[in-house]
Amino acid sequence: MTHIVLLGDSIFDNARYVGDAPDIIRQLRASLPAGSRATLLAIDGSVTTDVSSQLSKLPSDATHLVVSCGGNDAIMRSDILDRPARSTAETLALLADAGEEFERNYREMLAGVISHNLPSAVCTVYYPNFSDAPLQRIAKAALTIFNDCIIRLAVVEGIPLIDLRLVCSDTEDYANEIEPSARGGEKIARVIARLIVEHDFARGRTTFFC
Repeated sequence: MTHIVLLGDSIFDNARYVGDAPDIIRQLRASLPAGSRATLLAIDGSVTTDVSSQLSKLPSDATHLVVSCGGNDAIMRSDILDRPARSTAETLALLADAGEEFERNYREMLAGVISHNLPSAVCTVYYPNFSDAPLQRIAKAALTIFNDCIIRLAVVEGIPLIDLRLVCSDTEDYANEIEPSARGGEKIARVIARLIVEHDFARGRTTFFC
């Protein structure tokens, strides 16, 4: 019996943002074949280093792990974009430092996930939904550094990846500037369900899903 466990942050733990509409875990359960299960261990507000504590609560019958984290790590370093800088090179150096720190944390997190020897998948960080066009443009550029880390590490480990930037691409997919709406959650749930069915984990090769 398939038992999917969701790890990470509010991309999966979005109940507080959708009101009376179904959250992602409910939508995922509805998208799975009869007899399959899904458990939510992701916690709103979590950063990459918090996933290890979520893994400590892993159900003994878990069969698949799906992780979505990194957005809050990026938010915690967003102050870089507001700092006075003497040159573009100085700002890029600060972003590079943030990216290197994130990569270390993400690599350690992913090693912990993979150590459970279960089929696993990860997600990119989707773009925010800022109404301010210049801010949206800057945020998308900055997130490239974080997503590059996620994509490279997924490829190195040979695990599938869900590109949430392509899954949640409409304003209606967001409940606010950074959280998925019920519509966005349904799209994410469907992609997860499709990945579990379609991906050949035994091959150890990265496939992109969106």
